[in-house]
Formats: sequence, structure tokens, C-alpha cells
Amino acid sequence: MPPAEPAAVSPCTSGDGKEEAGFGIYVHWPFCLSKCPYCDFNSHVAAAIDVKAWQERLLAALKYQATRVPRRCVTSVFFGGGTPSLMPPALVEAVLAAIDRLFGLDPAAEITLEANPTSSEARRFRDFLVAGVNRLSLGVQALDDAALAVLGRRHTAAEAIAAWEMGQSIFPRASFDLIYGRPGQTAAAWERELAQAIALSPGHLSAYQLTMEPGTPFFERHRRGQLDLPDEETALRLFRLTRDVLAAAGLVAYEVSNHAHPGEECRHNRLYWRHGPYLGVGPGAHGRLHLMDGTIMATQAIRAPRRWLAAAGTGGLEREERLAPEAAATEALLMGLRMAEGVPLRRLENRLGRALPATFMQTAEALAAQGLLIVDRGILRLSEEGLPLMDHLLAELVPAEWVA
Repeated sequence: MPPAEPAAVSPCTSGDGKEEAGFGIYVHWPFCLSKCPYCDFNSHVAAAIDVKAWQERLLAALKYQATRVPRRCVTSVFFGGGTPSLMPPALVEAVLAAIDRLFGLDPAAEITLEANPTSSEARRFRDFLVAGVNRLSLGVQALDDAALAVLGRRHTAAEAIAAWEMGQSIFPRASFDLIYGRPGQTAAAWERELAQAIALSPGHLSAYQLTMEPGTPFFERHRRGQLDLPDEETALRLFRLTRDVLAAAGLVAYEVSNHAHPGEECRHNRLYWRHGPYLGVGPGAHGRLHLMDGTIMATQAIRAPRRWLAAAGTGGLEREERLAPEAAATEALLMGLRMAEGVPLRRLENRLGRALPATFMQTAEALAAQGLLIVDRGILRLSEEGLPLMDHLLAELVPAEWVA
């Protein structure tokens, strides 16, 4: 028997702005027109999609999840993928209406939709705005036609710019993504491309360094020596160039790969990095639910779209796990150090349920003495010199007993 639907709740607000105020919902749409050779996201190409069935099952999954978590006002919703801009706007509207009915949607909530800049999708931007979307995240990836072809993208640079200008004129807030560290890319070429990007006047820009993810065509080509990627020294130069050029234009790196003018930061993703609570719905979606007893439940949905559809009535979940305090603290450290604001030591202690071990602070102080870490007024953050060494520093910082 399906769970009873919770009673409707009154309109809510986002809280007082303190850490972890708010609650996010991530909705995964797993379909794309084609699969990019560098992409390891849970995305699939399908000849036909039963939109009615997907709407029914997405709403069923939300309904089920709403009966199992503490009631929280939803302050952000993120439609990711895949290519969510392939969703019918009416489906987006139905999902948002269900979220409002089941949880309570903050009238000022940030509602983001990822989109690709093909002209056929761009024409639907106004319909998405009417459906409730108020923030666009556009997958431009490159402003160079040759690079776009290498990346397997279906649009041209001109189409990307036209879609961006249209989206920027329609949505209250908008962002676009670029990928650097591409095959054969030089620092001079990337600097010119960044200047083009800045000229488009984005309030928010995500710049991701290309990585070779196992299982992707790019990974196999790289393994066989068929991709001419920038060497380590050039990659580091590209990383620092990105930060410097964008900061000079007022787009400050508030997170390792994300740059924004003040007030334009992505609230939904900032909730992730602050280790706040969010619900994941759709194939492969992850969630982190903060329970009433202070523990955190990690969830992961079934990845295969057909299997997820069959199980959506009971949430479509493949894995649920109460995180051990040490695992929760490790996650909070890993996520928090990605942000320029750093991670409060109090957050780590809250996850542990006790004071941090003396060895943790000793290691932190030693790394600070090397100029790699900054410990200031109860906040731990990476220095500019430490940022490129993040993985190495995390391995040093996390006590052995946390990963035993």
C-alpha cells in the first residue's frame, strides 16, 4: 500500500541565514540527446521517453520520501542530469507543485535548471520561467568550435552565445559552464577564451578542469596515448590563470571551480558544500538527510532508469546508510575545504559529536606553518598554495581512526 500523502503545509521562509538553514531537493533527469565522451554522469540516450510515466513516478518518489524525513522548508531545487532542458516545462511545473504541496516551497527559493544551448531548447526558456525556474545553468563548455567538436558537443560557439543571451534576458539569475585543460589547449588560448566569457557579463561562471573519468571514451583514449592533454605544470598554470583573470573581473572563486559576483553564488550547491541537508530524487540521485536524532542518512537512488521507474513508488532507493560520526566529519571537511570561506571547526565537532582529536589540530597547525592551510577564528581553509594540493592535504588531515 502506498504511503499516505502528508498534509499540505503553509508557506515557509528560508530561515535566518545561519549555517545549514534551508533544505534542498535535487531532481535528476537522466536523458541526453547524445553522450559526451568525457562525461561519467548518469546520463542515457533514449529513442523514446514516456513523459507521463516519468511524471507519475517522480511525483510518487517525492511523495514517498516526504513521509520519511523531518519536515523542512525547501529553499532550493536543482534539476540536473542528463539534460533537464529536454524535460517538458509542464513536467517541471508538476514537480515543483508537488514539492510545494508535500514539503512547503520557500517563496524565495532558488530553482535551477541545467540546459544545453541548442536552439531548439533555448526557445523553451520562457516556458521554464513560467513553470517556476528562476535560475539557468547553461552547459556552454567552450567558446571555440574546434574544442566543442573534440568535446562531442552538439552546438557551436555562436549557438551557445545566442542561447546565453536569450537565457540571461529571461531568467532572473543565470550561469554557464566552461571546461579547460582540454586537448592541446594553451594558457594563451584559454586567457583569450576567458576574456570572451567575461564579455558575456555572467553573474556566475563555473570553470571545470577536464578530468579523465574511468569508463568514459576519453579515459580509454588517454590510456592509449591518443589525447594530447596539458602536462601537470600547464594544468596548474591554467588553474591559477582562471582564478586570477576571473577575480580581476569581479567573479571571485567562492568554491574551487565556481566563480561569482557577490550575491550570485549558487545557493543550492553551496548547501552541498556546507554539508547541509538535501533530498535526491531520480535515477542515481544522492541525498544527505539530517535526522531528528542528529545523525545523517546518506541515500543513493537506483541508477538504471527502467529499474528506478519500477521502484519509484518506494523512493527508488538502492542504498541508505546512517553515516558514522567519523564519516560525516570527513565528508564535511572534504566539502568545506572546497569553499573559499572554509569549514568551521564547530561543524566538524557537530558531525563527530565530540571535540576534535588533538592530533587533528596538530596536523592543521603544522600545515598552516607550511603556508598550505589557514586556521583563523575557528575556521579552517586552504591557502592559494594549498588549493592545488587539496587531495594530498585531506589525506594528511583526516585522522587514521576516522577511516579505519
